[in-house]
Amino acid sequence: MTTYIRTGIKPTVNYEAFHHLTFWVGNAKQAAAYYTTHFGFRYIGYQGLETGHRQVASHVVGSGELIFVFQSALRPGNAEMTAFLGQHGDGVKNIAFTVDDARECYRLAVEKGAQPIQEPWEESDKHGQVTMATIRVYGDIDHTFVQRNGYSGVFLPGFVSNNSFQALSDVLPPVPVEFIDHCVSNQPENQMVEVTERYEQMLGFHRFWSVDDKDVHT
Repeated sequence: MTTYIRTGIKPTVNYEAFHHLTFWVGNAKQAAAYYTTHFGFRYIGYQGLETGHRQVASHVVGSGELIFVFQSALRPGNAEMTAFLGQHGDGVKNIAFTVDDARECYRLAVEKGAQPIQEPWEESDKHGQVTMATIRVYGDIDHTFVQRNGYSGVFLPGFVSNNSFQALSDVLPPVPVEFIDHCVSNQPENQMVEVTERYEQMLGFHRFWSVDDKDVHT
């Protein structure tokens, strides 16, 4: 049984698509290699010591329109990453959306109660400029609004191509992974409705499908 319910604030900005998912992992390079080797993902770009980023290494892979970013700490003592990995293991830390106005998305979300993580900022390189902002709706999972402004680089400013990964997609059958359809967040008992209402209120989302214990059993 499914239900369709139109609720929440009327959005004044456009959420166009998932831009990328960021995973915090113990070894970002190894995780990226696993997806390129076993799932036919293409290697997109890198950010780390060689690009002037001394705290976190980021490896970006993709398939179709789907993009995963794997990040791990470069130095010991990164308390936030250590606590996250200790509680969750390797897992999704940030679900980023492509939007038409990152500043307005941020303003509306914070005005409605979302936790501000990073105020709107701009990054640019020779390929163009990107505006971003980050908020949190619940727990320790963040959302970044990405306004690309016609950016033409490999991923985002500050990332460079890296040919050190040997993809096997040229010799193995393709894996038809094309895009992110949806993301699922598991909630403790009796807290799912509250989190749903947060997304409706803070991001202007609307509920279009509900599943309860008449449909799914553990």
